[in-house]
Amino acid sequence: MLDNKANPGLKLSPNFTLKEACYSQTAVRRNIDNMPPTNYVASIIRVAENILQPCREFFNIPFSPSSWFRSIELNHHLGGSIMSQHIKGQAVDFEIPGISNLTLAQFIQNNLDFDQLILEHHDPAHPNSGWVHCSYVSASENRREVLHTHGQGYFPGLGV
Repeated sequence: MLDNKANPGLKLSPNFTLKEACYSQTAVRRNIDNMPPTNYVASIIRVAENILQPCREFFNIPFSPSSWFRSIELNHHLGGSIMSQHIKGQAVDFEIPGISNLTLAQFIQNNLDFDQLILEHHDPAHPNSGWVHCSYVSASENRREVLHTHGQGYFPGLGV
């Protein structure tokens, strides 16, 4: 039987690898295979090239995403939506050390093409609180939807 799992050593962009896209502490603890099927790799590459790499180059600070690709099993254990774009490798959650999450979200909103941008659990009194969720589908399908949440629903804009 052929294995349709992607190669974890694959370089997605100059600063990001597939191993990084699939890493999850929860997956490690629960022994969950979080390597994507090969048909999701193109989506993961698009997120690396269109979201993460431009952020890496603009801020010039190394970082690693906190949540990117999620297998259905991992997504279930994390309490994610069954419609989560993480399952298809189209979404990433991340922060950049020393950069306010609001500043990061504003950079993405003003400079990058994206499908959905969500400033999650950010408290303006604590600039490094929360994280940024960003998805990318394709140049023709991206909605450029900007939202924020504090856990009690999603609201338009970045909440500033």
